[in-house]
Amino acid sequence: MNTTPHRDLRLGVLGYGLRGSIARLAHRPGAGGRVVAVAEHDPVARAEADEAFPGALTTADHTRVIESPDVDAVVVLTPDHTHADLACQALKAGKAVFVEKPLDISIERCDELLRTAYETGSRLYVGHNMRHMPVVRLMRDIITRGEIGQVKTVWVRHFVGSGGDFYFKDWHAERRYTNGLLLQKASHDLDVLHWLANAYTRQVQAFGDLMVYGDNPDRRLPGEPKHADWHDDRNWPPNSQRGLNPVIDVEDVSLVNLRLDNGVLAAYQQCHFAPDYWRNYTVIGDAGRLENFGDGPGAVVKVWNSRRPSHSDQADAAYSVPDDEDDDGHGGADPLLVAEFLRFARDGGLTNTSPVAARMAVAAGVRATESLRAGGVPQEVPGLDAELVSYFENGQVAPLR
Repeated sequence: MNTTPHRDLRLGVLGYGLRGSIARLAHRPGAGGRVVAVAEHDPVARAEADEAFPGALTTADHTRVIESPDVDAVVVLTPDHTHADLACQALKAGKAVFVEKPLDISIERCDELLRTAYETGSRLYVGHNMRHMPVVRLMRDIITRGEIGQVKTVWVRHFVGSGGDFYFKDWHAERRYTNGLLLQKASHDLDVLHWLANAYTRQVQAFGDLMVYGDNPDRRLPGEPKHADWHDDRNWPPNSQRGLNPVIDVEDVSLVNLRLDNGVLAAYQQCHFAPDYWRNYTVIGDAGRLENFGDGPGAVVKVWNSRRPSHSDQADAAYSVPDDEDDDGHGGADPLLVAEFLRFARDGGLTNTSPVAARMAVAAGVRATESLRAGGVPQEVPGLDAELVSYFENGQVAPLR
């Protein structure tokens, strides 16, 4: 990668849709990063990129960005099924790469991506921003301090109040682009679950269904753009949603049981037609329990670690989730994520996010989806080659031979 000290990292962006906010955060002229090229097939989005990044190249051809000698690092923000292919092209071109989660929608393509990073020596970073969320870091600190003893079970409930708007009106609703929402949406939570339990999923069993949005006949025509009011809190109740994607073949509710490789048992539940947005973690150890109440400003993590005759809202300890000074995306996580990527792309070193962990979250989501669609048949989650695990855990530095 052709960089020199005290110069902005020159960034090429692939895709400028909903996660274009990542590119805007990374555009810090004079402070570490500058977007110099954007590839986007949609002419409206290209025009928006022209306005956001004056002087940058905008093009419909992603190869012009990847192969440009004026680009040091590539930020992949395209739909999920394209992630591994585009990232591999950029790694082979000698670029550092940021891949928005998930790494891809299949285990095989994730493994190909990690193998390509290993063989080329180009730096690979994954956008699992929840590892930078204050509430997640607080829960992990509480566990690390031993306040609930050794973790034995983790329960996660995710009520996606905006699910009908965000996941059933565009490509997210189609298996060929996402595999399923147990992968696309849940990869964040599965990664956090693994992080809190300090282990990866070994076996999964799941049930789920398309219970609400599949019966809604109000669909966009193929090629018709999303309606102007596609995201609106007044789109309620769920069966009143309009302008859904022409094809909907992913599930809108799912329940997953997981066995981790250190013996921890876990459960994950996701619903896309709840009236509210709520992500709740309960972690129970052999000496106590913690639970989060909210995940943004004003949120609290409570700990119960003394015996009592019945449940009480009065916990033994309650910790306020710290407010981030820069609450620009996911409780301040996105700016921290981007800052870590820019530092890693330039200088290398260890990172809070992990390509191995990202691959294991995808693997758990893939196998859970297979179990769900097979009527709940348990599925084994394959591990990753030891040499790749060692390489990435060592900060993407090959061991001395």
